[in-house]
Amino acid sequence: MQKSKQISIGVVLAIVGVILFSAKAVMVKMAYKYHISSEHLLLFRMSFSVPVYFAIAMLTKPANPEAIKKSDYLWILFFGFVGYYLASYFDFLGLQYIKAGLERIILFVYPTLVLIISRIFLKKRITKKQLIAICITYVGVVITFWQELQLDTPNLISGVSLIFLSALTYAIYLVGSGWLIPKFGVVVFTSYAMIVSSLCIIIQYILLDRGDLTNYAPEVYVLGILMAFFATIVPSYLISSAIARLGASNVAIIGSLGPVSTILLAFFILDENLSTLQIIGAGIVIFGIYITTKKSKKSQ
Repeated sequence: MQKSKQISIGVVLAIVGVILFSAKAVMVKMAYKYHISSEHLLLFRMSFSVPVYFAIAMLTKPANPEAIKKSDYLWILFFGFVGYYLASYFDFLGLQYIKAGLERIILFVYPTLVLIISRIFLKKRITKKQLIAICITYVGVVITFWQELQLDTPNLISGVSLIFLSALTYAIYLVGSGWLIPKFGVVVFTSYAMIVSSLCIIIQYILLDRGDLTNYAPEVYVLGILMAFFATIVPSYLISSAIARLGASNVAIIGSLGPVSTILLAFFILDENLSTLQIIGAGIVIFGIYITTKKSKKSQ
């Protein structure tokens, strides 16, 4: 009964975390109205986040310090670099070549990649219901973004390759999270990994950009702060907590809710159109996620 309760809590945490992460896309669209570059917006997001991560990291201790090896800290550096930094960077680069609809379809192969990586490196069994849930959610994502699909764009292969690398690096991060969280604890692991990601973005700005960051409209900085808190800090801890309860594979499948929630948030906040086809696709994604959560409860 207690384990079933933990799973239910994990599902709620994952869903709320995914929705908050997807709110980032809406805030990005709002910020782009003020002619800010994607690199500077990403820098604001992480720069406003990193002091909080530092403070939390200083106030917390690893959950299981006797199990931690020196090499585990190197793994945190690796997963922090690969996860929220490299995955985001590949995504931004890929979007220069292909449309957002195709990007969403390619990006959300990451639940499948999580299962494959977990199977190869952690020897975790892939269940039949996980495979069914992934197929259903992916069909839903394809249907949702089918109207935006464009395959006649120049540099298509470059764009597709970069977005696939984004999906792969994020999948690697999720699997690494599931492995290291029991050692460090949710709060410590998330804080350390996000500090690494933030510092990577800041270093990139110092080495490659150094553009003026003070000449944007006040609304940009407000959106940067909101994005840092509601679409970065809070969901990062929620997703890590969900992984600790459900495992990386199930959380990855629930992550398929991300593009659906982005469309719904854009409809309510940005007054963007919502087609019947998108509603059908959203329903299919939600059904696939329901299969995942139902599976978890049955297995108890």
